[in-house]
Amino acid sequence: MKITIKRTEDQLNLVRAMASNNREEAYEAQAAVATLIGPVVNEVINNAVTVGNLFSTLTYEWDDNPSLPLDLFHDISDEDYIQVYSQHVAGGLPYNQVFPAHNELKFNTYTLDSALAFDRSYARKARIDVVSKTFTRMAQEVMLKQERTAFNVLASALIKGNGTTNKRIISSFNQDRLILDDLNRLLTKSKRINSSYTGGTPVGGAVTGVTDLLVSPEMVEKLRSMSYNPINTVATAGTGNDIAAPDELRMSVYNSGGLPNFYGINIIEVLEMGIGQRFNKIALAIDGAEAGTVTSGGQGESPDAGFSAADELLIGVDRSKESLIRPVVLDEGASDAFNIQVDDQFSVRQNKIGYYGTLEEGRICIDDRAITGIVV
Repeated sequence: MKITIKRTEDQLNLVRAMASNNREEAYEAQAAVATLIGPVVNEVINNAVTVGNLFSTLTYEWDDNPSLPLDLFHDISDEDYIQVYSQHVAGGLPYNQVFPAHNELKFNTYTLDSALAFDRSYARKARIDVVSKTFTRMAQEVMLKQERTAFNVLASALIKGNGTTNKRIISSFNQDRLILDDLNRLLTKSKRINSSYTGGTPVGGAVTGVTDLLVSPEMVEKLRSMSYNPINTVATAGTGNDIAAPDELRMSVYNSGGLPNFYGINIIEVLEMGIGQRFNKIALAIDGAEAGTVTSGGQGESPDAGFSAADELLIGVDRSKESLIRPVVLDEGASDAFNIQVDDQFSVRQNKIGYYGTLEEGRICIDDRAITGIVV
């Protein structure tokens, strides 16, 4: 991700004016740059391919009392109660609340911010690249915080909703291996979970299932290996009964570097996922707090074993269901969620130009049926 300011004469003069000895002129130029770049940074944050953008955005005014009418968002269950997962502070572990279906859900939002500064001499020399890098870094820091908070909600809703019956998480057929059979069974599991509120077929027969699957680079490696490894579950490798994938599929995997759509599922590669990685450790901690509801990978090898550090969690999301919500609070008079302002903490002697950006948002899962998983 890179934010670039065009090198035109007007832009160069504006950057030079930021270093003016006239305080009023310098502040006006700095504010003009913030106004110019703010919408660009906001667009980058909202459209980047990250875990955070699996959530649907709902905007609220700064003086509003944000809430959700659950009966309009959620099918009424037999018991007329639903489970909601939300965070109260940024980076906090989401907790579960049980609500009557006909109820107004009140929730908390929190502030994500970033502050950066650069030497005034760069502005005096019209170093547009330095200014661009500053705002690029600001966007990266905010997206990093969004990634953490979003995954906390995803993992908590998936594991806490797994329970002992009607489980959301399945085990891979083979330990440390992902094949088409695993994706096929995940789709079936998701379709069974995503029934209508009467327990039958949704209107129009549209049972979507999983649309996106969050995987580690190691799992993408397993997908690439489908172009040359057998994919069947009946025979054992080396017995002469191995079945290769169809030529069309193998060529698709080969040409796309392992990131095609399998059964209509979009594969999203996330570096924080995988054995020993940050997201996998978070999932292990949540599973431990929930008395180990997740089983290990490899249903034919250790079906009774629990989820351990040797296993890897893959998360499937059904984005057709409006279950992952990201409420965003707009400041007074603001049109964008992410606001960049001049950081006026620096004096003339410090010879610095600073900016800070703020974003007030929340993360909520109002229907954990939209999230499923595979343990490999």
